[in-house]
This record gives sequence, C-alpha cells and structure tokens, in this order.
Amino acid sequence: MNLKELRQQPHLSASGINDYLECGLSYRFGRIDRLKPEFKADSLEFGTCIHQVLAEFHQERLGGCWLSRRNLESLFRQYWEERAFNNSDIRYKPGNSYESLLEQGKNLVREYHENYMPEELTVLAIEEPFSFTVEGLPVPIIGAMDLVEEDDKGGIVITDFKTASRAYSDEDVRKNFQLMVYHLAARSNGFRDRNIVLMIECLVKTKTPQLRRYSATKDETDETRAVKKIREVWNGIDNGVFIPNDSSWKCKDCCYAKACRDWFR
Repeated sequence: MNLKELRQQPHLSASGINDYLECGLSYRFGRIDRLKPEFKADSLEFGTCIHQVLAEFHQERLGGCWLSRRNLESLFRQYWEERAFNNSDIRYKPGNSYESLLEQGKNLVREYHENYMPEELTVLAIEEPFSFTVEGLPVPIIGAMDLVEEDDKGGIVITDFKTASRAYSDEDVRKNFQLMVYHLAARSNGFRDRNIVLMIECLVKTKTPQLRRYSATKDETDETRAVKKIREVWNGIDNGVFIPNDSSWKCKDCCYAKACRDWFR
C-alpha cells in the first residue's frame, strides 16, 4: 500500500506522536476534529518543496543519473511556484515573502548539490512507505522513509531530509523521534539482522546556507523506551485525553489559535 492508502486507516505516525506530546488539543483539532487550519505556515510549505527537490535528486541517482545544480534550482522554482504563487493561505513570517523564499530555496539546493558527498552507497528506495505494529497497540505506526541506501557491507542507511533555522545539537539528534520510528520500521520490515545507521541531512537556513549531516544508531533500550511512549500516547488518544499546552513555543504560530481560544471560553 502507498502512504495515501495507509493514511485512510486508523494509525499513528512519528509526526502525530510528536504533535500529541507537544499539544494534545492541537492534535485533536487537526487529526480528530479535522478542522481546517487557519493558515499554512511558510516554513512548512517551503520545507515540503525542498524535500521534493531532494527526493527527485536521489530518484535520479537510483536510475544512474546525476542532476546538475541548475536542475535543482529549476525544480525548486517549479515546486515553489506550484505551491505558493498567489496562495493567500500561506502566512509569511516577518521578513519573508514569496520572492525571498524563492531565492533562499535556490540557494539551499545549490548548497546541497555543491556539498553532497556521494559515498559508496546504493540507493534502495526514496519515499519508502512503511507500516508496522507494536505489541498491545490496536493500530499500526505508518510513515515513509525519505531515503534508504545500502553500504558495501550490507548495512542499511536511512536518511531524513530536514530544513532548519539553526544547526542541530547532539541532543537534538539523540532525541529525534522520527529517527527512532525509522529504526523500528526497518527492524520490523526485513532489516532486523542488518546494521542500521540513521542519518539527518539538514539544510540550515542561515545567511550563508549550510548542509549539516548527523548520524545516530539505536539499541534495545531506545526501542523499549520508544514502544512505551507510543503505547502511552495511544492510551491518551483512545481515552479522549487532549491536554492543551498553552505554554508551548509553537503557540504564537499555531494554525488553530482561534479554535484554541474558543475552546478555552
């Protein structure tokens, strides 16, 4: 099944679990009540376009081709125009605009092309959908791995593409729940006996763009902690516990701010 089909069934995902832990009420508005967001954040739309470009770059690698820098810039322009041109639903942060993010995006994909170091890795899949179950959980965990590769020793390298306003810390990487879910998915879908390395390739949106690469591995203790967290999140959702976190740093840019105010009233 593809990811769209998987999403039609009751499920959990890494992003959903993170959303629930950040603010249960926001999770309810978006994933239970299905409220229409009051706006689209420019950073999310922008990140989606970068993600599409990198997926295309590695899809061509899979076919034995290598896109040029100009190809990547052209792809970003195309995806950004399709998603953002004359789109009044997008809310731009102060200092951002359609034009400024167009230039920033071209600069970031140029940085990626100039600094991407092709190692001895074989591309196995791009945007690989997955589904796996956790004992005691009545719904599957679903998602898609951005990039899956194999090294010359048969190890599996799973990469998550990110854009960020600052570089990640070691603690950010260690606690990244998306990587943990990738690890569990790989172990549950044919790679249990392989060495699994988890990567983040992050394009940092500083004045001078940067490509940062981070790696992590997970062990049985990490797995046990993650499974316990997943079960407790599901218990909260299943029992209708949606606690608002009105002290979250995300509040000021929340796309359900009006619904939240109405709920408190």
